[in-house]
Amino acid sequence: MLLDIQNLKVEAKTDTGWTPILHGVDLQVNRGEVVGLIGESGAGKSTLGQAALGYAAPGLRFAGGKILFEGTDLLSMSDRLRNNFRGARVAYVAQSAAASFNPAWRLLEQFCEGPQIHGTATRKESEAFARELYAKMHLPDPNNFGLRFPHQVSGGQLQRAMVAMAMACKPDLIVFDEPTTALDVTTQIGVLASIRQAVQSLGTAAIYITHDLAVVAQMADRVKVMRDGREVEEAPTREMMAAPREDYTRSLWAVREFRRPERKLADDAPASIRVAGVTAGYGAIQVLKDVEFSIPKGATVAVVGESGSGKSTTARVITGLLPPQSGHIEMNGQVLPARLQDRSKDQLRQIQMIYQMADTALNPRQTIRQILSRPLGFYRGLSGKAQTERLHELMDQIELEPKKFLDRLPGELSGGQKQRIGIARALAADPEFIICDEVTSALDQLVAEGILRLLSRLQDETGVSYMFITHDIETVRAIADEVVVMRYGQVMDRGMKSMVLDPPRHPYTAELLASVPQPDPDWLTRRIAEGAA
Repeated sequence: MLLDIQNLKVEAKTDTGWTPILHGVDLQVNRGEVVGLIGESGAGKSTLGQAALGYAAPGLRFAGGKILFEGTDLLSMSDRLRNNFRGARVAYVAQSAAASFNPAWRLLEQFCEGPQIHGTATRKESEAFARELYAKMHLPDPNNFGLRFPHQVSGGQLQRAMVAMAMACKPDLIVFDEPTTALDVTTQIGVLASIRQAVQSLGTAAIYITHDLAVVAQMADRVKVMRDGREVEEAPTREMMAAPREDYTRSLWAVREFRRPERKLADDAPASIRVAGVTAGYGAIQVLKDVEFSIPKGATVAVVGESGSGKSTTARVITGLLPPQSGHIEMNGQVLPARLQDRSKDQLRQIQMIYQMADTALNPRQTIRQILSRPLGFYRGLSGKAQTERLHELMDQIELEPKKFLDRLPGELSGGQKQRIGIARALAADPEFIICDEVTSALDQLVAEGILRLLSRLQDETGVSYMFITHDIETVRAIADEVVVMRYGQVMDRGMKSMVLDPPRHPYTAELLASVPQPDPDWLTRRIAEGAA
């Protein structure tokens, strides 16, 4: 047996002492085996996965049990031996690639750092292996991709680069912590196939942490379901998917219930935002090519497409962060200045954004009160009692108790709670239009559904318009009124949700729908055979 975690107990530091968050959990992983960990936010999945590295996050401590790696207890190792062990024998792929890379180093330098530190390969060998993995991960121009800095690639590309970097030392065990949450469905197939191939060809074992049941069905040999720091049940994947024993597991298996009724919008409905023939890019690289669509007042328009299709670049043009080469953005029929710095405070106030990764979007050193007070003061001029009253109103709107959460730091909140704070920060400006950039992709199914319900209710209450950037077709079906499908910087299809998706009227839309993982353990194998990866 490669990894044997026995009766592991982990505690978290609180104001009143230490509180248990893992309650005597076991986990066994054999060489070459993939074990899936699944459960809702706060179940303890990541804490257990990080324990495989002998690591407890700041504010946590090991309170009992053993972590045996080929018979050696990681908890009894010296710090020096444990640091040498990490990276060489066991590697970790984090959920947020943006927070994991050094922005000042090129990607290839960061790939080669691990093998050089651990002495597992020469620089020349590491560079060759990097190019090989970049090609397997379907990254563009793999021979030169590593020369880019992290900010010069898309979020999905950066996530794939991190998967490749974890394999740099050819470790015995890799802990994958939600490695495909930032990826579109077509790219995800290639990454999942590459991970599976690497695990099989290198004889590497893996712990695969995810909230996506369909993904765990493709990747894991066994599945452990967790809740509140305890094991709910464990079984071989096919057995688990076919007949889960526990009610809680069956609740995770349930299809997302929330579906906002499609609202047919009049052809002449006034537009909150209009993207008018926009062409834009970065330097000599053209990303958007004559993009045209409108977002009606009070409506939700989902913009879908694979990584690099231009979804986020369109958002940057709308917000003024990237001036277009041609075309323009209109708000309520008025042309907006192309550059952010040329827009008035009121124009800035009207357009807000909710980001994909609340971990990197919220200042970790500021309390929730400080984070929300800034837009209230800057945009609304509120201070003193008026500001406090509005703070409490915002917290009530996002369904978090003001007294309980306002004076906490972001690190003391769950992923779903942090995303709600991101929503409150956008609402604090009292905007007309909000860009929601993959706001549920990092959340488990139950928490994501709560966020979608919240956004839908807030739209009904405030009349705000949403541009919903997503690669999750289920999210599109749940919340969108209209859909814009993008590829290679162009609009491939657009229209009412029912017209675009059921049945798809464009071949590329059909390809996207066919790439959505299914809870059938043989689905990925069939898609690979069909040439999808």
